[in-house]
Amino acid sequence: MKHFKDSVSWVVVLALALVFLGCAKPPEAEKQAADAAMKAAVTAGAEQYAATDLGAARTILATAETQMKEKNYKEAKQAYLDAKAAFDKAATAVAAGKQAAAAEANTAAAALEEAWLKLEATAKSLEKRMKDQKEAWTADAAAFTEGLKAAKDSVAADPAGAKTKLGELKAVVDKWDAAFKELAAAPVKPEAPTKGVKPAVKKK
Repeated sequence: MKHFKDSVSWVVVLALALVFLGCAKPPEAEKQAADAAMKAAVTAGAEQYAATDLGAARTILATAETQMKEKNYKEAKQAYLDAKAAFDKAATAVAAGKQAAAAEANTAAAALEEAWLKLEATAKSLEKRMKDQKEAWTADAAAFTEGLKAAKDSVAADPAGAKTKLGELKAVVDKWDAAFKELAAAPVKPEAPTKGVKPAVKKK
């Protein structure tokens, strides 16, 4: 009987030892799963379209790495699981973020197009005063038209890139808007009389 009790005791001790060893094992599988989820989220475009969710996931992953270094494997395992879930959430959020960015880009493109039409009308009305700026205006007008078309065409595939390009085009609009306002406010210089030509005398 005593032998039986001793055997049972050893079995319990062995079982507890195995449980302890199992808990002490580094959660490598969970770590790899979290790393893979992070790569998938980044590849999907989370850095551009789900930056907040991606940042939160990276914070959780950093906590898991700290727990891993300190050999708190139980806590590390849970943190890696939480990080994977957070990266999965970020990857899922990309679609909505991309759609929102596309809507913003389309709105910006429409506003720029309208602003440029007004600039063209202003340029026409100030044509006689634009002698020194006409060449630069013509070059910028061609570049703006080409750039706006390229940005609008890229909205569906790369709304973030389109927004960046539209921001550059807005700078061109702002530059010419300021230039035309300055030009319109400047006093008109009287034309110098042509040498050798006498002004016409009105008949009484």
